[in-house]
Amino acid sequence: MQKNSKQFFTATRISVIAMFATLAGVLYAFGFPIAAAFPFWLELNFSDIPALIGTFALGPVSGGIIVFVKILVKLIIKGTRTIFVGELADLIVGLAFVVPAGLIYKRNRTFKGALIGMSVGTLCSVALSILANWLVLVPFYLELFFGGDWNQLIAPMQALFGDGVTKETFYNFYLWISVLPFNLMRCLIAVLVTLPVYKRISVLINRLNDRFAAKQPAVSGENASASGEVVAKKKLIITIAVCAGVVVLLVGGVLLRYFLS
Repeated sequence: MQKNSKQFFTATRISVIAMFATLAGVLYAFGFPIAAAFPFWLELNFSDIPALIGTFALGPVSGGIIVFVKILVKLIIKGTRTIFVGELADLIVGLAFVVPAGLIYKRNRTFKGALIGMSVGTLCSVALSILANWLVLVPFYLELFFGGDWNQLIAPMQALFGDGVTKETFYNFYLWISVLPFNLMRCLIAVLVTLPVYKRISVLINRLNDRFAAKQPAVSGENASASGEVVAKKKLIITIAVCAGVVVLLVGGVLLRYFLS
C-alpha cells in the first residue's frame, strides 16, 4: 500500500518562515520606548505581528521557529545590551504567545478558534512576562548593571508614578502598572493586526505551495512507493542540512558581533 504523507519542511514553508522571521527580526531591532507611560527600558516593537500571522498560516512549530530566528536576526542587527538575558526573556514570552495560539487554532480552524487561541496566548505571554521580570530580569539587572543600587530602578518609576514608589513598593508598581499593561498592549496590537489578514495569507501560502511543489513522474506499484520514499528522504536530508547551515551562520554572526563589539 502506498503511503500518502506530506513533507513538513517544503521549499515554500522554509521560504515563508524565513520571510516572516526576517521581518520580525527587523521589527524587533527597531523597538522604541513609550516614555510618557512606561519606564525607558520597556521598548515596544511589532515583531509579534509577523510571528503570529506566520503561526496561523504555517502552524505552531513554524511559529516557534519564527520567534527563535527573529531573536538571532535582531542580535545580528543590533547586538545585546543585557548579555542575552533580555533576549532569552523575549524568546520565552514570544513562544508563550504564538505556540498556544497556534495549537488551539490548529485544532479549531475557525474565527472563534483564532480568537480563543490568541486570548490564551495573550494570557500565557503576559503571565510569563510578569514572572520573568519578578524572578529573573529585575534581580539580574539590579545586581549586574546597577551594583544592587535600587535608586537606578526607582528613579525612573518615581518620575512616572510619584514618590510612592520605594524599594518596598517597587514590584507593586512595576509589575502591575508597567509590565502587565505594556505586555497586554503588545499582544493586543498583534491580535488586532492579525485578525483581518491571517486567512488571506494562509490561502496565498497554500496556493504557492501547490504551484511550486515538485511534481513526481508517474510510476506504478512498488516502484512508485520505493521511489517516493527515496525522494522524500533525500529532500528531508537536504532540508535539515540547509536549515542547520542557516542556524549556524546566524549564531556565528551573533557571536562575532558580540565578541567584536
